[in-house]
Amino acid sequence: MSTPQLSVQLYSVRQALEADEDAALARLAALGLTNVEAFGFTHRADELADALARHGLSARTGHAGFLSPDGAGTDLDDVFRAARRLGVEILFDPFVPASRWADEKEIARTAALLNEAAERAAGHGLRVGYHNHSQEFVHTVGGVSAFDRFADLLNPEVALEVDLFWAAAGGNDVVALLGRLGSRVRALHVKDGPVIDDPFTSGAPFDPADTGQVAAGQGQIPLAAALAAAPHAEYAVIEFDHYDGDVFEGIATGISYLKGKGIA
Repeated sequence: MSTPQLSVQLYSVRQALEADEDAALARLAALGLTNVEAFGFTHRADELADALARHGLSARTGHAGFLSPDGAGTDLDDVFRAARRLGVEILFDPFVPASRWADEKEIARTAALLNEAAERAAGHGLRVGYHNHSQEFVHTVGGVSAFDRFADLLNPEVALEVDLFWAAAGGNDVVALLGRLGSRVRALHVKDGPVIDDPFTSGAPFDPADTGQVAAGQGQIPLAAALAAAPHAEYAVIEFDHYDGDVFEGIATGISYLKGKGIA
């Protein structure tokens, strides 16, 4: 069992980054963070790498969409080169649309695409994986959720990043889910709030403000038990899709919570 490294998904502070990237990164560094999870970097890897370095930050994990049809024109090798420029070690695709989890053939195709991407990524010294939301758990295939079926089709070198809030929204006992996934789980999104219903298959527009997310340790997600159930996780990543109030204060509370669990 290893202790995961503390991190924060930069998407949490996206508005602050857009307003003043250096000021936002400085605030994260002032909270004692040394690691972040990057997003939206594929066309600005050099710029972001320089900005992170100025503030003593590293991006060991990152998000980039490389499994979806809207990325069909994307050169995987360019994406992987950009990730390595940042120092990313594991690159996660963060979202495959709900419609692709309702069809067994599409589930198998998504798994095959990820397996193929893993082979390509290895040539760049990079691992790849998938980050869940809740839509992956709504449908069943052969008596198991679409996500469990997907995970069973992945090659061993493919990593999973389990978003605990969204896994709970998908109807999971998150501790049991982590037990089933075992050593595939290499990162966790430590996200708290109420246990809501999956919003991605409802047909209604998704508004992150409706999620009710709160700082880690203040909601209904069994974070402590989940952390204990993922002994192979290398990263514990704080993330907010939305936060009422100063998101940096929410991150600071999450850092304090995780440090209380021995994660720094």
